[in-house]
Amino acid sequence: MELFADRADAGAQLAERLRDARDPVILALPRGGVAVAVPIARRLDAVLDVLVTRKIGYPPAPELGVGAVAEGGEPVFDLPLLHRLGLTPESVADVVADERRELARRVRVYRGDRPLPALGGREVIVVDDGLATGGTARAALRAVATAKPARVTLAVPVGARETVRSLGEECDEVVVLRMPVDFRAVGQWYERFDQLSDADVLHLLGRD
Repeated sequence: MELFADRADAGAQLAERLRDARDPVILALPRGGVAVAVPIARRLDAVLDVLVTRKIGYPPAPELGVGAVAEGGEPVFDLPLLHRLGLTPESVADVVADERRELARRVRVYRGDRPLPALGGREVIVVDDGLATGGTARAALRAVATAKPARVTLAVPVGARETVRSLGEECDEVVVLRMPVDFRAVGQWYERFDQLSDADVLHLLGRD
């Protein structure tokens, strides 16, 4: 299966699939989703902003996500995983509080005092650079839903098949270019998959 050259290449290909969208608001999940979303917003001449999300990590091993939270939404937990780890949502409340503080910091960095664009009655496209477990995307979609948009599309270049199927229940449509049988990680489907900084995000948004 052909690899994407980089996130911009993936976004340009996604933009072709999204060209019939009507005056959408595009919300990118930072950091990687912003690089994918920029060519989409250009192609559609659409409003682009970030929707900040944070993973909620398992305290002894923070890289293991047990949930996620998005700005404007409530934490979304992987309850079966929490149960297997002997945890409850209440037992990770301190982690959630820490991530909410970091989320608020990043919102200030990316948008300053500006609120999210108005989403009520609008078509919204949520963009990320790929779907592995889908925890942050799920939290983002649920946060967006609280604003009562007319239609919500999740757009990603690549995703795990089961994750894509499960997230189809959270929005009107999932647009995905690749669903590899041997999916292991998002980065394996890109020739170039650099880690992005906050400064990179601000540059992509023209806010540096």
